[in-house]
Amino acid sequence: MTDVADLSEPAAPESTAPGTDLPDATEVAPAFDPRVLRRIPEPLDEYQRVEYRPEYRVDLERIRFSPYFSRLSAVTQVISQSGAGLAVHNRLTHSVKVTAVARAIAVSFAADAGERGRLVQELGGCDPVVVQAAASAHDLGHPPFGHLGETTLDRLARSRFGLLEGFEGNAQTFRILTRLDEYDRAGSGLNLTAAVRAAVLKYPWLRAEGDRWAAGPETPRGLSPRRPGEGARKFSAYVLDAADFAEARAAYPAIEDLQQTVECSIMDVADDVAYSMHDLDDFYRADLLNQAAVSSEFRTFAYDRARLAAMDTDELRRNRRTPGHGLEILQRKLVGKDAWIANDDAFGESVARVADEVVEGLLAIPYDGSLAADRSLTVFMARWIARLQHSVQVVRHPHIRSGHISLETAAWHDVQILKFLQERFVLHRPDLAVYQRGQASVIERLVESLDAWLEDEVDVKRAPRRLLDMVEVAHADYRRVRARRPELLPSTDGAVLDRLATGRGIIDYVASLTDAQAMSLANLISGASERLWDGGQGL
Repeated sequence: MTDVADLSEPAAPESTAPGTDLPDATEVAPAFDPRVLRRIPEPLDEYQRVEYRPEYRVDLERIRFSPYFSRLSAVTQVISQSGAGLAVHNRLTHSVKVTAVARAIAVSFAADAGERGRLVQELGGCDPVVVQAAASAHDLGHPPFGHLGETTLDRLARSRFGLLEGFEGNAQTFRILTRLDEYDRAGSGLNLTAAVRAAVLKYPWLRAEGDRWAAGPETPRGLSPRRPGEGARKFSAYVLDAADFAEARAAYPAIEDLQQTVECSIMDVADDVAYSMHDLDDFYRADLLNQAAVSSEFRTFAYDRARLAAMDTDELRRNRRTPGHGLEILQRKLVGKDAWIANDDAFGESVARVADEVVEGLLAIPYDGSLAADRSLTVFMARWIARLQHSVQVVRHPHIRSGHISLETAAWHDVQILKFLQERFVLHRPDLAVYQRGQASVIERLVESLDAWLEDEVDVKRAPRRLLDMVEVAHADYRRVRARRPELLPSTDGAVLDRLATGRGIIDYVASLTDAQAMSLANLISGASERLWDGGQGL
């Protein structure tokens, strides 16, 4: 297991990071509370000092005023607005609602004067503003076209550029906060406090850590590789940003390796709650959930549990679209991977609850756009979200697949079943798959065309300025890691690192586009558009 402290770069008080005017990530002036430390100390003005812990409020406002935050209004959550209309959530509205859910949970813990509150303080504390900042920032790294864009960029980063770490939305979020998005000086990122940086580390390890683990019930969520040698499926920092990662984690000595901070854990739970509920909201409004088909799945599972339980798993999978089979497969998967919380009785009770209130309740009355329908949906969502918010618990020594803050058993099962409902009846639709394959081809064309452009010695100077800047940032980062932590790199050869830096810069650039920008730029660069100035100066 990687010792996070080992990822810190050795202190060099008189040196600066190559390519920047910044001291090394470990060169921070001493302060009373390591949680409020920034890479570069910043004075607070008289208005900021009036507030309790103003450092965190500065961070929150810095994130919300970031162009990367504004960009989320034009980035797909699950299905794109261009494909389903304005009724669906985008990444910005999702982030706003995650923040609201997370804040309510954080306030309840921060105000608790009993055992829960004492335990939270022993684990490093829970500041509601830190939680709001992390929730606001948690999706900044998502590329165009949602999770489809993420998997496409990951594949291209590894296959085309040889970037062993590929692309991961959570790691990209951390890279944006600490490097790509700049506040008032080059190379410092947004210069956030250690508390906020640590609170966005949902998967607190590097990709290479996954090679030490095999899939199983005793492996943290997201840590095992999809295929041998690929590293962790989910991770929160690239090697280029490992020093910032280690510094942020060092502010929480009570948190074990591979565990989230309390504030991060709250954000993660809130993300699950919001994701499961607001996707249901979207798909109901867009009339994408066929009530008869959903009802058949739930009724068959309830009536035929004994028969389904006796079936062979391979047979269930071969006929996974047969009513009842999907829920039986889900139950076996959950009990097999998460036996620390999943069990057949709680699963059955949750299926009955979702069937009664969602399938035969909400979905039984089609959404017609009326004020009455809006009121009914709003009341339903508010009731369910409040119940899930009130079902959180704090644990001193959580299971390795859980966090210090987690949902109680019934609520945890409800969230899993709501996710299944949306995945089974919307995300697996062939029409959505065709649409998404088209979006993947857009990203492929972009990456290939930009790579060819940067290889053109004559025309490279006319490439988008932001693209050239991001490539230069990546070059500086690779030089810095080679000078201080060469063992973290796959090679120290200059030509190899130049290619990796070019690839990372291109991936950083494409990931920073909105859905519309990606479509427009792909059409322009491939000659499919005759609208010369559509790209504008934003490229």
